[in-house]
Amino acid sequence: MVDSPDTDWAGVRLHVVTGKGGTGKTTVAAALALALAAGGRKVLLVEVEGRQGIAQIFDLPPLPYEERKIAVAPSGGDVYALAVDPEEAMLEYMEMFYGMRRAGRALTKMGVVDFATTVAPGFRDVLVTGKTTEAVRRRGKNGRRIYDAVVLDAPPTGRITRFLNVTQEVAGLAKVGPIKNHSELVNGVVKSPETAVHFVTLLEEMPVQETLDGISELRSAGLPAGGIFVNMVRESLIPQAALDTAVKGRFDPGELVLGLKAAGVADGAEATRIAEALAEEISEHARRTELERAERESLGEAGLKSYELPLLADGVDLAGLYELAESMRTQGAA
Repeated sequence: MVDSPDTDWAGVRLHVVTGKGGTGKTTVAAALALALAAGGRKVLLVEVEGRQGIAQIFDLPPLPYEERKIAVAPSGGDVYALAVDPEEAMLEYMEMFYGMRRAGRALTKMGVVDFATTVAPGFRDVLVTGKTTEAVRRRGKNGRRIYDAVVLDAPPTGRITRFLNVTQEVAGLAKVGPIKNHSELVNGVVKSPETAVHFVTLLEEMPVQETLDGISELRSAGLPAGGIFVNMVRESLIPQAALDTAVKGRFDPGELVLGLKAAGVADGAEATRIAEALAEEISEHARRTELERAERESLGEAGLKSYELPLLADGVDLAGLYELAESMRTQGAA
């Protein structure tokens, strides 16, 4: 991997991105892939939930089950994408270990594949994580890794430990044989220093608590925690002194009235009405800022490095992804 000297994850090849629904997990994963690819690197962005989230965020048609280039990163790097299909992964698996691709297609028509992954959902996770870790390990004819990094847009925080802990999940499914060997190979990558599991959150109570719980579960399972991406952070345009006064309930609308009159915006009763409305907005903003400060402190207790990504006023489009990627690079996340 072509490392940048100020990168926090210089030795990491597999970046697993998880987060509570609604926190922008897929957006952060896509931006991270762009950030990691900057400067001439080649990065694979993988999704496993069948939502075609990558295609939507890059404004592309639905992605097939193949690795294809979807974006050029800053300074010439390339981002490839793969939407993992468990059924196709199952066929590859049968071809690789049993030479039974035709038989696999027949089983697919019979619904046996769906039946197997429903009865043993851990096996489905082995298939999709197996495809991802294979991309991490894959080498070209010159002996070098095909991808400098792989970014996995993983399931939500509440399921991430079970999803990654594949050896435990298939323990009751296979004691010996290819399935067990394959799961151990996957586990070897997932639990290695080459992997980091990153959490995406907002500065709100529920996402922060779920993030802290997810980090605790991950550590208990011996899985490698990475960093915390605090998404959609709103910059305060009000001086801290005014916020402190508003939080304490001592903000005087009279000062706003004088300012409105001096600026010629309003006068008399109209100035008072506008000033009172503005004072309420400032107080609400101050309360929210105080709550966000408390959530930051809670996240700090996890002992992981945090990266703050701005709220994009115009929403997330391709230009917004590049903006988020640049913010990550500036903060040393890539």
